[in-house]
Amino acid sequence: MDGTFDLKGAADAPFYLPQGDECDIFAAAYRNCLPVLLKGPTGCGKTRFVAHMAARLGRPLYTVACHDDLSAADLIGRYLLKGGETVWVDGPLTRAVREGAICYLDEVVEARKDVTVVLHPLTDDRRILPIDRTGEELEAAPGFMLVASYNPGYQNILKTLKPSTRQRFVSLDFTFPKPEHEIPVVVRESGLAEDRVKPLVRLANKFRALKGQDLEEGTSTRLVVYAATLIAQGMAPDRAIRAAMIEPLTDDEDTRRGLLDLVTAVFG
Repeated sequence: MDGTFDLKGAADAPFYLPQGDECDIFAAAYRNCLPVLLKGPTGCGKTRFVAHMAARLGRPLYTVACHDDLSAADLIGRYLLKGGETVWVDGPLTRAVREGAICYLDEVVEARKDVTVVLHPLTDDRRILPIDRTGEELEAAPGFMLVASYNPGYQNILKTLKPSTRQRFVSLDFTFPKPEHEIPVVVRESGLAEDRVKPLVRLANKFRALKGQDLEEGTSTRLVVYAATLIAQGMAPDRAIRAAMIEPLTDDEDTRRGLLDLVTAVFG
C-alpha cells in the first residue's frame, strides 16, 4: 500500500482481518473518487469492512440499511413541519455529499427502483446530486465516496442491479473467510479459546456446503461469532449451536434434525 493511504484512524478502526487486497483496492478507489460495490453473502464482513476503511481513511460514515420501502426521498431529504414552520431536512446521502463523507447503502437492491436513478450522477465524473425539491445541484465535497452492497445469492428477476448500474462501480467480491482467517476473527470477537473455535468453524463450513440443497443460505461468520460468544459465557456448545447456528438458518424440523446430526459428527 502506498504512502497516500491515510492511516490516522487505523488504531481506532473496527477490527477487520483482510482476506486479500480488498483494503488496497478500496483505498485506491477512494483516492480516485470511484464508487465501490461489495458483493457477497449475508454476514461475511462487508459492513465491518466499510466501517474499518472509513475509520482508517478518517472519513465520517453514513450507513443506510436498504429495504422495500426505502425511496429516493429517504436518501435525499424532504420538507418537514417543525415548530409551525416547513423546513428542509437533508437525508443521509445528501449529508454525506455535503460533508465529504462515505455513504454506505447496505443491500441496495432492496430499495425502490428510483434510488438507483438518484445514484447515477454521483457514480460518474459529474459527482453531483440534483435535489429537485430545493432546486439545488450539489457537487460532492472532497472525500465523498459512495459504497453499496448486495447479496447475489438472493437475486431474482425483480431484485437485481441492472448492468448499466453495476458498471458504474468498482466491484469487490466477498465470501466467507478461509478457516485460517475465520478462526482468529471468531477468537477475537468472542473471546473463546482457539481450540474451541476450530470445531465451530469446521461445522460452519459443513453447513455452508448444504447451501442450495437443504439451506437457502450458509452459516455466516456473524452466527459463528454468536455461537462462540454464548459458549464463552458458559452455555453448553450444543445449545449455543442450535440457538445461534441452526435456528436462524431454517424453520424446517427435518432440516434441523439433519444439521444436529452434523453437530454430533463434528463434536461427538
